[in-house]
Amino acid sequence: MRIFFTGGSGKAGHHVAPYLASRGHHVTNADLAPLGHPDVTDLRVDLTDTGQVYSALAGMPTTADLDEADPRAGAGTSYDAVVHFAAIPTILRAPDATTFETNIRAHYNVLEAATRLGIRKVVFASSETTYGICFSRGERKPLYVPVDEEHPVVPEDSYAMSKVAGEVVSRSFQARTGADVYGLRINNVVEPHEYAEKFPPFLADPALRRRNVFGYIDTRDLGQLTLRALETDGLGYQVFNVANADTSVAATTQEILGTFYEGVEVRREMGPHETFYSIDKARQLLGYEPQHSWRDVLEDPRA
Repeated sequence: MRIFFTGGSGKAGHHVAPYLASRGHHVTNADLAPLGHPDVTDLRVDLTDTGQVYSALAGMPTTADLDEADPRAGAGTSYDAVVHFAAIPTILRAPDATTFETNIRAHYNVLEAATRLGIRKVVFASSETTYGICFSRGERKPLYVPVDEEHPVVPEDSYAMSKVAGEVVSRSFQARTGADVYGLRINNVVEPHEYAEKFPPFLADPALRRRNVFGYIDTRDLGQLTLRALETDGLGYQVFNVANADTSVAATTQEILGTFYEGVEVRREMGPHETFYSIDKARQLLGYEPQHSWRDVLEDPRA
Protein backbone atom coordinates (compact mmCIF):
# COMPACT_ATOMS: atom_id res chain seq x y z
CA MET A 1 0.00 0.00 0.00
CA ARG A 2 0.89 3.64 -0.39
CA ILE A 3 0.25 5.11 3.03
CA PHE A 4 -0.12 8.79 3.88
CA PHE A 5 1.02 8.84 7.51
CA THR A 6 0.49 12.01 9.54
CA GLY A 7 2.60 12.63 12.61
CA GLY A 8 5.32 10.16 11.70
CA SER A 9 7.89 12.24 13.57
CA GLY A 10 6.08 11.95 16.92
CA LYS A 11 6.74 9.50 19.76
CA ALA A 12 4.46 6.79 18.40
CA GLY A 13 4.76 7.70 14.73
CA HIS A 14 8.53 7.53 14.51
CA HIS A 15 8.28 3.84 15.38
CA VAL A 16 5.09 2.92 13.53
CA ALA A 17 5.86 4.64 10.20
CA PRO A 18 9.18 2.76 9.72
CA TYR A 19 7.50 -0.45 10.92
CA LEU A 20 4.95 -0.18 8.11
CA ALA A 21 7.72 0.60 5.62
CA SER A 22 9.63 -2.50 6.79
CA ARG A 23 6.58 -4.56 5.80
CA GLY A 24 6.92 -3.45 2.21
CA HIS A 25 4.59 -0.45 2.15
CA HIS A 26 5.49 2.99 0.82
CA VAL A 27 5.04 5.48 3.67
CA THR A 28 4.92 9.26 3.31
CA ASN A 29 5.34 11.11 6.61
CA ALA A 30 3.22 14.27 6.59
CA ASP A 31 4.51 16.35 9.47
CA LEU A 32 5.95 19.76 10.30
CA ALA A 33 9.26 18.15 11.29
CA PRO A 34 11.05 15.52 9.19
CA LEU A 35 11.48 11.98 10.45
CA GLY A 36 14.72 11.50 8.55
CA HIS A 37 14.31 7.74 8.15
CA PRO A 38 15.76 6.26 4.94
CA ASP A 39 12.68 4.12 4.28
CA VAL A 40 10.10 6.88 4.82
CA THR A 41 9.42 9.88 2.57
CA ASP A 42 9.15 13.19 4.45
CA LEU A 43 6.63 15.80 3.32
CA ARG A 44 6.24 19.04 5.26
CA VAL A 45 2.52 19.65 5.72
CA ASP A 46 0.59 21.93 8.05
CA LEU A 47 -2.46 19.77 8.67
CA THR A 48 -4.49 22.71 9.98
CA ASP A 49 -4.30 24.21 6.49
CA THR A 50 -7.07 22.67 4.40
CA GLY A 51 -5.42 23.47 1.08
CA GLN A 52 -2.11 21.94 2.09
CA VAL A 53 -3.81 18.71 3.16
CA TYR A 54 -5.75 18.39 -0.10
CA SER A 55 -2.67 19.21 -2.18
CA ALA A 56 -0.50 16.75 -0.29
CA LEU A 57 -2.99 13.89 -0.60
CA ALA A 58 -3.60 14.63 -4.28
CA GLY A 59 0.13 14.73 -5.03
CA MET A 60 2.49 12.00 -6.17
CA PRO A 61 4.01 9.86 -3.41
CA THR A 62 7.39 9.39 -5.16
CA THR A 63 9.39 10.68 -8.10
CA ALA A 64 8.98 7.26 -9.68
CA ASP A 65 5.37 8.24 -10.34
CA LEU A 66 6.58 10.80 -12.86
CA ASP A 67 7.05 7.99 -15.36
CA GLU A 68 3.55 6.64 -14.85
CA ALA A 69 1.33 9.60 -14.01
CA ASP A 70 -1.23 10.74 -16.55
CA PRO A 71 -1.29 14.56 -16.37
CA ARG A 72 -4.78 14.55 -17.88
CA ALA A 73 -6.25 12.59 -14.98
CA GLY A 74 -6.29 15.59 -12.63
CA ALA A 75 -8.37 13.96 -9.87
CA GLY A 76 -8.21 11.45 -7.08
CA THR A 77 -5.14 10.30 -5.22
CA SER A 78 -2.32 7.81 -5.56
CA TYR A 79 -2.55 6.85 -1.88
CA ASP A 80 -4.32 3.69 -0.75
CA ALA A 81 -4.69 4.52 2.93
CA VAL A 82 -4.26 7.23 5.53
CA VAL A 83 -2.90 6.74 9.04
CA HIS A 84 -3.59 9.87 11.06
CA PHE A 85 -1.45 10.09 14.22
CA ALA A 86 -0.61 13.81 14.19
CA ALA A 87 -1.80 15.89 17.16
CA ILE A 88 -0.72 18.00 20.07
CA PRO A 89 -0.28 14.80 22.09
CA THR A 90 -1.22 15.75 25.64
CA ILE A 91 -2.42 18.52 27.90
CA LEU A 92 -0.08 21.28 29.11
CA ARG A 93 1.86 21.48 25.84
CA ALA A 94 -0.23 24.42 24.61
CA PRO A 95 -3.18 26.44 25.91
CA ASP A 96 -6.27 24.28 26.17
CA ALA A 97 -8.16 26.06 23.41
CA THR A 98 -5.15 25.75 21.10
CA THR A 99 -4.89 22.02 21.78
CA PHE A 100 -8.54 21.42 20.98
CA GLU A 101 -8.65 23.67 17.92
CA THR A 102 -5.41 22.35 16.43
CA ASN A 103 -6.30 18.70 16.89
CA ILE A 104 -9.85 18.82 15.62
CA ARG A 105 -9.06 21.13 12.69
CA ALA A 106 -6.28 18.79 11.54
CA HIS A 107 -8.49 15.76 12.07
CA TYR A 108 -11.37 17.22 10.06
CA ASN A 109 -9.08 18.30 7.23
CA VAL A 110 -7.47 14.85 6.94
CA LEU A 111 -10.78 12.97 7.03
CA GLU A 112 -12.47 15.29 4.55
CA ALA A 113 -9.60 15.29 2.07
CA ALA A 114 -9.03 11.54 2.32
CA THR A 115 -12.64 10.55 1.79
CA ARG A 116 -13.37 13.14 -0.91
CA LEU A 117 -10.30 12.00 -2.83
CA GLY A 118 -11.56 8.44 -2.75
CA ILE A 119 -9.39 6.78 -0.09
CA ARG A 120 -11.25 3.80 1.35
CA LYS A 121 -9.19 3.14 4.48
CA VAL A 122 -8.41 5.58 7.26
CA VAL A 123 -6.86 4.55 10.57
CA PHE A 124 -6.66 7.31 13.17
CA ALA A 125 -5.22 7.71 16.64
CA SER A 126 -7.75 8.26 19.37
CA SER A 127 -6.76 7.85 23.01
CA GLU A 128 -7.23 6.13 26.34
CA THR A 129 -7.96 9.61 27.69
CA THR A 130 -11.40 9.57 26.09
CA TYR A 131 -12.69 7.50 29.03
CA GLY A 132 -12.12 10.49 31.31
CA ILE A 133 -9.77 8.81 33.77
CA CYS A 134 -6.29 9.81 32.67
CA PHE A 135 -6.51 13.62 32.96
CA SER A 136 -9.40 13.93 35.38
CA ARG A 137 -9.29 16.21 38.40
CA GLY A 138 -9.09 14.17 41.57
CA GLU A 139 -9.69 10.45 41.64
CA ARG A 140 -11.75 8.96 38.80
CA LYS A 141 -12.40 5.24 38.57
CA PRO A 142 -13.82 3.33 35.62
CA LEU A 143 -17.47 2.31 35.88
CA TYR A 144 -16.44 -1.31 35.33
CA VAL A 145 -13.41 -3.40 34.42
CA PRO A 146 -11.97 -4.47 32.16
CA VAL A 147 -12.63 -1.18 30.37
CA ASP A 148 -13.93 -1.97 26.88
CA GLU A 149 -14.98 0.19 23.95
CA GLU A 150 -18.57 0.43 25.24
CA HIS A 151 -17.47 2.25 28.39
CA PRO A 152 -18.79 5.86 28.41
CA VAL A 153 -16.41 8.56 27.17
CA VAL A 154 -16.79 11.70 29.28
CA PRO A 155 -13.45 13.49 29.48
CA GLU A 156 -12.78 16.78 31.26
CA ASP A 157 -9.62 17.94 29.46
CA SER A 158 -9.11 19.63 26.09
CA TYR A 159 -6.92 16.90 24.62
CA ALA A 160 -9.37 14.08 25.31
CA MET A 161 -12.28 16.29 24.21
CA SER A 162 -10.52 16.73 20.86
CA LYS A 163 -10.17 12.95 20.57
CA VAL A 164 -13.85 12.33 21.30
CA ALA A 165 -14.76 15.02 18.77
CA GLY A 166 -12.43 13.35 16.27
CA GLU A 167 -14.26 10.08 16.73
CA VAL A 168 -17.58 11.82 16.00
CA VAL A 169 -16.10 13.43 12.87
CA SER A 170 -14.74 10.06 11.75
CA ARG A 171 -18.04 8.26 12.24
CA SER A 172 -19.79 10.95 10.20
CA PHE A 173 -17.38 10.73 7.27
CA GLN A 174 -17.67 6.95 7.33
CA ALA A 175 -21.45 7.22 7.20
CA ARG A 176 -21.19 9.67 4.31
CA THR A 177 -18.77 7.61 2.22
CA GLY A 178 -18.92 3.99 3.35
CA ALA A 179 -15.14 3.89 3.69
CA ASP A 180 -13.48 1.86 6.42
CA VAL A 181 -12.55 4.25 9.25
CA TYR A 182 -10.97 2.71 12.34
CA GLY A 183 -10.04 4.58 15.50
CA LEU A 184 -7.32 3.36 17.85
CA ARG A 185 -7.83 4.30 21.50
CA ILE A 186 -4.15 4.09 22.27
CA ASN A 187 -2.99 3.48 25.83
CA ASN A 188 0.18 5.03 27.29
CA VAL A 189 2.85 4.66 24.59
CA VAL A 190 6.11 3.07 25.73
CA GLU A 191 9.28 2.85 23.68
CA PRO A 192 11.47 -0.25 24.24
CA HIS A 193 14.24 1.71 25.96
CA GLU A 194 11.77 3.13 28.47
CA TYR A 195 11.26 -0.16 30.29
CA ALA A 196 14.61 0.09 32.06
CA GLU A 197 14.27 3.86 32.52
CA LYS A 198 10.68 4.24 33.72
CA PHE A 199 9.24 0.95 34.88
CA PRO A 200 11.17 0.18 38.11
CA PRO A 201 9.15 2.82 40.05
CA PHE A 202 5.91 1.45 38.57
CA LEU A 203 6.76 -2.03 39.81
CA ALA A 204 7.41 -0.67 43.29
CA ASP A 205 4.36 1.61 43.45
CA PRO A 206 1.37 0.65 41.27
CA ALA A 207 -0.44 3.86 42.25
CA LEU A 208 1.76 5.67 39.74
CA ARG A 209 -0.16 3.91 36.95
CA ARG A 210 -3.77 4.31 38.09
CA ARG A 211 -4.47 7.14 35.63
CA ASN A 212 -3.53 4.84 32.74
CA VAL A 213 -5.78 2.06 34.09
CA PHE A 214 -2.46 0.28 34.77
CA GLY A 215 -1.96 -0.33 31.04
CA TYR A 216 0.61 0.50 28.37
CA ILE A 217 1.34 -0.15 24.69
CA ASP A 218 4.74 -1.07 23.33
CA THR A 219 5.46 0.86 20.12
CA ARG A 220 6.27 -2.40 18.34
CA ASP A 221 2.87 -3.85 19.18
CA LEU A 222 1.24 -0.56 18.19
CA GLY A 223 2.91 -1.03 14.80
CA GLN A 224 1.52 -4.54 14.57
CA LEU A 225 -2.02 -3.43 15.38
CA THR A 226 -1.86 -0.51 12.93
CA LEU A 227 -0.78 -2.90 10.19
CA ARG A 228 -3.59 -5.32 11.03
CA ALA A 229 -6.09 -2.46 10.88
CA LEU A 230 -4.79 -1.50 7.44
CA GLU A 231 -5.03 -5.09 6.23
CA THR A 232 -8.55 -5.74 7.59
CA ASP A 233 -11.35 -4.53 5.35
CA GLY A 234 -15.10 -4.29 5.60
CA LEU A 235 -15.65 -3.25 9.22
CA GLY A 236 -17.05 0.22 8.49
CA TYR A 237 -16.55 2.48 11.48
CA GLN A 238 -14.90 0.93 14.52
CA VAL A 239 -12.89 1.96 17.57
CA PHE A 240 -10.39 -0.34 19.23
CA ASN A 241 -8.61 -0.21 22.54
CA VAL A 242 -4.88 -0.61 22.03
CA ALA A 243 -2.75 -2.00 24.84
CA ASN A 244 -0.39 -4.80 25.71
CA ALA A 245 -1.76 -8.00 27.22
CA ASP A 246 -0.42 -7.42 30.73
CA THR A 247 -0.43 -4.54 33.19
CA SER A 248 2.49 -2.15 33.65
CA VAL A 249 2.88 -3.03 37.35
CA ALA A 250 4.00 -6.01 39.39
CA ALA A 251 0.84 -6.05 41.53
CA THR A 252 -1.61 -8.81 40.67
CA THR A 253 -5.11 -8.31 39.36
CA GLN A 254 -6.64 -9.12 42.73
CA GLU A 255 -4.31 -6.69 44.48
CA ILE A 256 -5.22 -3.90 42.07
CA LEU A 257 -8.93 -4.63 42.49
CA GLY A 258 -8.67 -4.63 46.26
CA THR A 259 -6.51 -1.51 46.54
CA PHE A 260 -7.77 0.75 43.74
CA TYR A 261 -11.11 -0.55 42.44
CA GLU A 262 -13.13 -1.41 45.50
CA GLY A 263 -16.79 -1.24 44.55
CA VAL A 264 -16.06 -1.20 40.80
CA GLU A 265 -17.98 -3.82 38.82
CA VAL A 266 -15.82 -6.69 37.53
CA ARG A 267 -17.60 -7.97 34.44
CA ARG A 268 -15.67 -11.20 33.91
CA GLU A 269 -12.94 -13.29 35.38
CA MET A 270 -9.50 -11.83 34.67
CA GLY A 271 -6.04 -13.37 34.55
CA PRO A 272 -3.50 -12.67 37.33
CA HIS A 273 -1.73 -9.93 35.32
CA GLU A 274 -4.30 -9.23 32.58
CA THR A 275 -4.67 -5.70 31.25
CA PHE A 276 -7.59 -3.73 32.68
CA TYR A 277 -7.78 -1.94 29.30
CA SER A 278 -9.59 -4.63 27.33
CA ILE A 279 -8.11 -5.63 23.97
CA ASP A 280 -10.63 -8.39 23.29
CA LYS A 281 -12.21 -6.54 20.37
CA ALA A 282 -8.89 -5.97 18.58
CA ARG A 283 -8.03 -9.62 19.07
CA GLN A 284 -11.35 -10.81 17.69
CA LEU A 285 -11.79 -8.44 14.73
CA LEU A 286 -8.20 -7.66 13.75
CA GLY A 287 -6.30 -10.75 14.87
CA TYR A 288 -4.11 -8.60 17.11
CA GLU A 289 -1.88 -10.42 19.59
CA PRO A 290 0.74 -8.44 21.55
CA GLN A 291 4.26 -9.81 21.36
CA HIS A 292 6.11 -7.68 23.90
CA SER A 293 6.14 -7.04 27.65
CA TRP A 294 8.22 -5.25 30.24
CA ARG A 295 8.78 -8.74 31.65
CA ASP A 296 11.03 -9.46 28.67
CA VAL A 297 13.42 -6.79 29.96
CA LEU A 298 12.96 -6.56 33.73
CA GLU A 299 12.65 -9.18 36.40
CA ASP A 300 9.29 -9.32 38.12
CA PRO A 301 10.07 -8.42 41.75
CA ARG A 302 7.25 -10.72 42.83
CA ALA A 303 8.76 -13.76 41.10
